[in-house]
Amino acid sequence: MSIIESKAKQLRRHVLRMAEVVGQGYVGQGLGIADLLAVLYFDELKYDPNRLDWPDRDRFLLSIGHYSIGLYAALAEAGIIPIAELDTYGRDGSRLEMSGTEKICPGLEITGGSLGHGLSQAVGMAMGLRLDQRPARVFNLLSDGECQEGSTWEAAMCAAHYRLDNLFAFIDCNNQQADGPPKQIMNIEPIDQKWQAFGWDTQRVNGNDIRAITDAIARARGTTGQPHAIVLDTLMGKGVRIFEEREKNHFIRVESSEWQQALAQLEENQ
Repeated sequence: MSIIESKAKQLRRHVLRMAEVVGQGYVGQGLGIADLLAVLYFDELKYDPNRLDWPDRDRFLLSIGHYSIGLYAALAEAGIIPIAELDTYGRDGSRLEMSGTEKICPGLEITGGSLGHGLSQAVGMAMGLRLDQRPARVFNLLSDGECQEGSTWEAAMCAAHYRLDNLFAFIDCNNQQADGPPKQIMNIEPIDQKWQAFGWDTQRVNGNDIRAITDAIARARGTTGQPHAIVLDTLMGKGVRIFEEREKNHFIRVESSEWQQALAQLEENQ
């Protein structure tokens, strides 16, 4: 198991630990996106956990605020927040709200949600960094459901027009949103072709394959003059069979007897 794979598994352990405290949460999303977060925080992003306002840091923008359970796991493992604080997830007065808030939790660059606005903020940051002639990059995670929002495509068009090659968008396609699969709510496919048509350097990979993610980012780094879109096909609940197999797992309520089963299934996967 590589270092990044080991980190991804540890992030999944943290997600289960946080959700067990409150008995519910956006567990499927946290498990599904752990591989990307491990790649970014332990291989790709340039940041200083002791200086979160470092002007030349790479920015990670979580547009999908309810995925915060996964981001908190990464922030804790990266030394930005205490690991012990994960036990406060979702509790009254905690800095770790179910939908993360900028300036309350260290390491959050924006308040994610209402959905559909993260990419617009990412475009603004990328333009500002260019004007300041800084080498920092902006990485934005958004959802397949957000691709149903008009503001996402306005931002996409703007980024391509200004050739923002310091901007990376990751589109998590887990085939699930609050009311069901996107193809039933408002079909977005072929989503990779849409991003390409808007002028983005575009790839589509298995979002639970760490090598595929790292290779895609490396390829994107070598392409100039265009913003970069990496569409990630992920599995909700990845690594825990009882969550992978749930028909509806946008928000999971878990019986107390299921947590040990979930952890055991995670540990079975090497």
